[in-house]
Amino acid sequence: MEEARFDLHWIDYAIVVVYFIGIIAHGVYVSRKNSDGGSDGYFLAGRTIPWYLIGFSLFASNMSGSSFVGLMGGAYDNGVVIFNYEWTAAFVLIIFAVFVLPSYLRAKVSTVPEFLEERYDVRSRRAFSVFTILAIMFIDTAGALYAGGLVIANVTGFLNLWTAVAVLALVAGLYTILGGLSAVVVTDTVQAVLLIAGAAVLFWLGLDAVGGWEELFVDLDDSKTHLILPASNDFLPWTGLWGVVLLGFYYWTINQFVVQRTLGAKNLKEGQIGAIFAGFLKLPNLFLMILPGLIALKLYPDLETPDLAFPTLAFELMPIGLRGLIMAALIAAIMSSLDSALNSAGTLVVKDFIEPLKPDLSEDTLVKIGRIVTGIAMVIGAVYAPMIAGFESLFSYFQSSLSYIIPTIVVVYMAGLFVPWLNGNGAFYTILLGLVVGIPLFILKEVTGIWESWGLPAIHYTIMSTIMMFIGIATHFGISAATRRKDKEGIDKLVWSGAEAKQVFTQWEEPIWLDRTLLSGLLIVSMVGFIIWFW
Repeated sequence: MEEARFDLHWIDYAIVVVYFIGIIAHGVYVSRKNSDGGSDGYFLAGRTIPWYLIGFSLFASNMSGSSFVGLMGGAYDNGVVIFNYEWTAAFVLIIFAVFVLPSYLRAKVSTVPEFLEERYDVRSRRAFSVFTILAIMFIDTAGALYAGGLVIANVTGFLNLWTAVAVLALVAGLYTILGGLSAVVVTDTVQAVLLIAGAAVLFWLGLDAVGGWEELFVDLDDSKTHLILPASNDFLPWTGLWGVVLLGFYYWTINQFVVQRTLGAKNLKEGQIGAIFAGFLKLPNLFLMILPGLIALKLYPDLETPDLAFPTLAFELMPIGLRGLIMAALIAAIMSSLDSALNSAGTLVVKDFIEPLKPDLSEDTLVKIGRIVTGIAMVIGAVYAPMIAGFESLFSYFQSSLSYIIPTIVVVYMAGLFVPWLNGNGAFYTILLGLVVGIPLFILKEVTGIWESWGLPAIHYTIMSTIMMFIGIATHFGISAATRRKDKEGIDKLVWSGAEAKQVFTQWEEPIWLDRTLLSGLLIVSMVGFIIWFW
């Protein structure tokens, strides 16, 4: 991909420049408007975010630069099977809205790790918070900067990877530092609209170029047109689908990077509807991200690398002006991931470490520390990002590494919501297990190939994720049972409330189009429809 070059007209560059100026100006405006809002105003937008901003922000945060390039490239190489990562997200968002978010908001937490302390103890909170901060810097921030810098360096021609990364980091860091979460969610909403509009135009033009809907699937390998593939498939066997769901649970229910939007909700209903709305936004990605990959395969079957699918479609099919729109949409996707990651890093350090250790610090001081941390995270991510070029596959590397580590963390959170007697000992050692066992296992199997040289069976990383989940369940329940003690005071406020859910989901709400039961049902029906369509 480094050798590809695509030309932009001055009009396209003008569109991109106007976009950059606009988002920085918005960050300055929000900074002045919220100057008296304190740390809750900066980190959680004063807990006033409405459902539509939550939904768009969740969607936009997920659509990173690597998603734009990676999903189309993945579809070009493997077909619609990659859509399994999208519909499972919609499923997990329903679970999050019904079972997880109520407990988060009842606990009035500012960070996801903070919930661990409320539910278990401070050891669990600090352990997971450290993991999350490192993941934000070295996976979320660095990954988005690398993917974005790579594409922008190729498009412009006069920027190399390092300078493209530096420009992106500077702009994202500036408006996130200035405006906090209020700037992030509103900018994310604008970017989500740009993403949808740009990708929709690209799909429409591409479909016309291949001769229409029916022609799109003619002469394609049968495996590229199905969601469910045999257990022998090396990209995503059907036996690994639960592993994809586990990755979704981590990303959509316990990842501060994403969940922070719902923690800033006006109330529970706004947060739940926002999460369900984000689920609806994920399903059209079949047309916006996945099928364009098949269009590129039909039009340009001999691309040097699948990652060229998106830029080739954009610059071959788009007229002047619309190329700038797509470029702005790509930058929007990258910026959205960056602003989310940078803001979350500052929030975690302040709320999980500084505030508990120095409770007498003023609100202004906490916000200043958060801004400093955001800047540091930006610099670390920018310095590390170009080094990712040394890895063979960015997407597979991140997915597989998380598959070995996060299942035990998911177990700690989800089991803790339903089983009151699970305690801090079980939680802490289960999280440690994911790090102490998961990381070496990942290195042995996915990085060095030692696993295979020892003659051990070839197990897909999504299946290993399920195995790690069962090990985590045994560890958490076993240690908690062996060290069982009286239930923590106030535990009833932190576990799932069936009575509360029954009250919400067994009566009609006004207005009817914002009824949570109806919206959840429609999302499930839509999700099942997509699965059956491409089974």
